[in-house]
Amino acid sequence: MKGANNMAVTIQWFPGHMAKAIRQFEENVSLVDIVFEVIDARIPLTSQNPEVARITGEKPHLFILTKKDLADREATQRWLAYFKDHGQPAIAVDAKDHFNINDVLSVINPIMSPKLAREEQKGMKKRPIRAVSVGVPNVGKSTVLNRLVNRRAAQVGNRPGVTKGQQWLKAGKKLELLDTPGILWPKFASQEIANKLALTGAIKDSVFASDDIALFGLKHFRARHRDQLMARYRLNDDDFALSDVDLLLLITKKLGMRDDYERASNRIIQDIRNNKLGGFTLDNLEELQPNVTRND
Repeated sequence: MKGANNMAVTIQWFPGHMAKAIRQFEENVSLVDIVFEVIDARIPLTSQNPEVARITGEKPHLFILTKKDLADREATQRWLAYFKDHGQPAIAVDAKDHFNINDVLSVINPIMSPKLAREEQKGMKKRPIRAVSVGVPNVGKSTVLNRLVNRRAAQVGNRPGVTKGQQWLKAGKKLELLDTPGILWPKFASQEIANKLALTGAIKDSVFASDDIALFGLKHFRARHRDQLMARYRLNDDDFALSDVDLLLLITKKLGMRDDYERASNRIIQDIRNNKLGGFTLDNLEELQPNVTRND
């Protein structure tokens, strides 16, 4: 077991199509008025792509926090308040929400109205707002876009890398959207960032060791959601005196998998992703570094 010896392999995943997508994004960003960065409500800081910040600079930005139904509800509200306090427009949605184009327009119209008004004063033809949608893989970007355009225009799948190319979509008469594939960045700044992305499904499962990510998940839940962990795997207080590795081995036995900890690790990861242990948020405001968000 890799985690037992602290020999976890550093996770990096940046296939060629992502490099191409970043180049295309860089070429097309001048065509849009505003950037919709779709981020995961469970990792609202970690899922912000630094390449997006580099490429878009001071261009107006809207954070769309997806999967709020899978996140800790109170933590999501704190993140939304934080973004608001720092002048960063943001909304939170989930796949079950009945949000639509008007919900987004109500947020971006005040941002874009001055620019569009100046264009009309110059005699330019009235036009829709043009936005580009970008986000890490498997963040729910295509689901958001399909809801905004009110049709199944973008491919949807519960795995990273479903959207492969860029396409323009019309969302009524007031908004045009440029869809892009899910993209990561060439090198993660820390193993913790990679672990968070892996646990929430933004990184292809074959890239990482499942026991390392299961141990990472167990460490978070035993620290912040012990009751949920106890209930799911029939644990008791004495079990939490065990190390993370021994706790994983115990859960493996309780799942009836004997010593197949790799199989148990995959089960734990899926349980976490599918909300079997309840809502959770891996990014904590208390751990924030200065200047991590944009002030558009």
